[in-house]
Amino acid sequence: MCIFIKQFNQNRMIEKIKTFNENTLAIEVIGSFTETDEKLAQTFFKQKIDEGFEYVNVLIKLDELKLNQSSTKAFMEDIIWTLRNYKNMGNIAIVAHSKILKALVPLDAFFFERLKKGFEERYFDVSQIDKALEFVSQKKN
Repeated sequence: MCIFIKQFNQNRMIEKIKTFNENTLAIEVIGSFTETDEKLAQTFFKQKIDEGFEYVNVLIKLDELKLNQSSTKAFMEDIIWTLRNYKNMGNIAIVAHSKILKALVPLDAFFFERLKKGFEERYFDVSQIDKALEFVSQKKN
């Protein structure tokens, strides 16, 4: 079951792509990314931690994200929240169709891997969504 959050008269939404019983969260940002969207993503993550998981693998699909309509404040809050919660993050899959993100993810992964040994951050093209879902849902040895 997908969970949709929309604000009336605005094209803003976060959607769970798939529901997992395990420590995996798969979401898609459609349209712009707002402070409300950021809070919802945090809530989804916290629910997994509250279920007793030590870390959460996250897939974020961004191919329909409209940066020019997104909130800079929401992105800054996301960065701060991520830095505070990195210890609970497992593998991260960024799914998009963007040359810029494809170039930026390895840079981010370099820093992420230094902070959290044993986990990876990878970029996947939208056409590789099945591989991305497999990557975040794999069991850690």
